[in-house]
Amino acid sequence: MPYQPNDLLNRHFESGGHDLINKVEEQLKLVSPDSPNHPIYRDMILTVLRMAQEDHNRWNAKITLQALRELEQAFRVLEQFKGRRKVTVFGSARTPVEHPLYAMARELGAELARSDLMVITGAGGGIMAAAHEGAGLDHSLGFNITLPFEQHANPTVQGTGNLLPFHFFFTRKLFFVKEADALVLCPGGFGTLDEALEVLTLIQTGKSPLVPVVLLDAPGGTFWQGALDFLQSQLAENHYILPTDMKLMRLVDNVEEAVAEINQFYGNFHSSRWLKQQFVIRMNHKLSEQALDQMHETFADLCLSDSFHQHAYSGEEHDDARFSHLARLAFTFNARNHGRLRELVDFINLPENWAHAASQTKPHSQRTREPS
Repeated sequence: MPYQPNDLLNRHFESGGHDLINKVEEQLKLVSPDSPNHPIYRDMILTVLRMAQEDHNRWNAKITLQALRELEQAFRVLEQFKGRRKVTVFGSARTPVEHPLYAMARELGAELARSDLMVITGAGGGIMAAAHEGAGLDHSLGFNITLPFEQHANPTVQGTGNLLPFHFFFTRKLFFVKEADALVLCPGGFGTLDEALEVLTLIQTGKSPLVPVVLLDAPGGTFWQGALDFLQSQLAENHYILPTDMKLMRLVDNVEEAVAEINQFYGNFHSSRWLKQQFVIRMNHKLSEQALDQMHETFADLCLSDSFHQHAYSGEEHDDARFSHLARLAFTFNARNHGRLRELVDFINLPENWAHAASQTKPHSQRTREPS
């Protein structure tokens, strides 16, 4: 969505502040004369100036500075990996090497790398070390947190340009989700459960794009099955969540199924975005007329008005030219039932629903994610 300048900031600096605003805008034109993001940077600078003017608390200023530095560094480092699909893997840092889950996580990393998917972890030991070990450095990214214990990065990413250190959990967690085209959660402690519930909350509320969330356990394991039983009996059956919210995650007990779940999700679905009041799904293949007819009937509950419309790229969308070859499916999504949206994506991904004249796809490793 287009950026709207902050009227509160403008009013704050109106009285005698015009010269200051003009100086900020002049400096922006000097450092990035052709950037379309000047209004955003202008409001960022004015926000800091307002903090300096009010000067309430040194601790607040230090938190803001540290967070801004971490964000800028992460944006800069991750720019070199732009365009590559990534999978965030969570799990216990205390899983021993001899544990079956360690072997599964190592195999998971290797399989994801074979699918040309990068593996993001917290860069620690246990499940994180195993996933990176299997993936290798070229397919690994580590987001490490500075702690008085367990803060050392695993050997795969230690001392490399693929490691990003974070002081704050909240900035680190932002990038775990922002960069992920899929998430695989192995058994773990408070941190793993925290990440699992936060990711599900963000997807359920539409604050994060829909991506595959895979719960991976060893054959016969009860960790995630027990968690799912709790969610079903205590949350779904008490109407604290929608029944279809349970569709936002998939439980598997082998690596092949976990990786297949991710690859299948991107079989036809490419990415999604909001365009004004329309929710737009980009697709590698155009859907058949029969599939559209069935969609109108089966998924009508997702639409606030009208129904589904399939169309080619329009220059009015101001979309990335790299994706102009992709078909579009647009509708007035109710922005509420994301579990049903996941079912729609599964429908779109069925090859029998693709038009026979569908164009050839680009490799699934070519990625884009736009903010909702």
